[in-house]
Amino acid sequence: MKIGIVTDSPSDLPADLVERYQIEVIPAVLVIEGQEYVDGVDLTREEFYRRLPGLRRTPTTAAPSPTNFSVRYEKLLAAGCQHVISVHISEKLTSIPNFARHAARDFPGKVTVIESGSLSLGSGFQALAAAEASENDLELNAVLEIIRSTRARICVGAALDTLDYLRRSGRVPAAITALGGLLSIKPVVELREGVVRPLSAARTTRQATQALLNFLLTLGPLERLAILHTSAEGRAREFLELLMTSEARDLIPREIRIVNVTGLIGTHIGPNGLGFAAVKA
Repeated sequence: MKIGIVTDSPSDLPADLVERYQIEVIPAVLVIEGQEYVDGVDLTREEFYRRLPGLRRTPTTAAPSPTNFSVRYEKLLAAGCQHVISVHISEKLTSIPNFARHAARDFPGKVTVIESGSLSLGSGFQALAAAEASENDLELNAVLEIIRSTRARICVGAALDTLDYLRRSGRVPAAITALGGLLSIKPVVELREGVVRPLSAARTTRQATQALLNFLLTLGPLERLAILHTSAEGRAREFLELLMTSEARDLIPREIRIVNVTGLIGTHIGPNGLGFAAVKA
């Protein structure tokens, strides 16, 4: 069965995988100093993070309109796809899945919208699993079961280097404020089903990196892994080196991506953030 795959730019799928599996990526929108930028089209991630510290106002974000989804669905169906699976980041974080569902109503029985419960490659890995399954010519129900299985095994963790951007955006989760000391802590958190769960609070960047590594090492064998960062490639590579020299190095996949996450996530996290998205084996 030929199935088309759609996702969104905050799912952070690398461009080579998007091209390899012909995945349609719908970009979200960043609003910076009153001007709208289409994510990854009008503004690169590198440029966004370069500008971020000097901005007078915290950037805001906007979901693409339902029309953007309808155009992609129609394109795939016209190209011969018998069904479209549309995988999007958590609806607890954005209205993107709701807009996708709205557009899907125009294609009854032809589009299935999946709300991933995650973000960045926690969502992107689910879209990738769907694309791989579709390439193997599996039936729709089998592909949907693979997505469900992947979702159940997803784990996303992060070590924030500052809380200033969360504070300015007004989106400091109560779970993080409960850690106390907002001005100095560097929280280590897990995102589970769209909800931020605090794991620990570090006083230094190095301590936060180690705490994040310790959390990753509790997950056991991994099927997929990506190291995520917000304009902190050096920190991400240091994390990878620590992982590769740990006792768990035989439990991780051979291919590990290092991904500079979209500004739609970075605007709330700020620069020098570190994280990972993993799929447990």
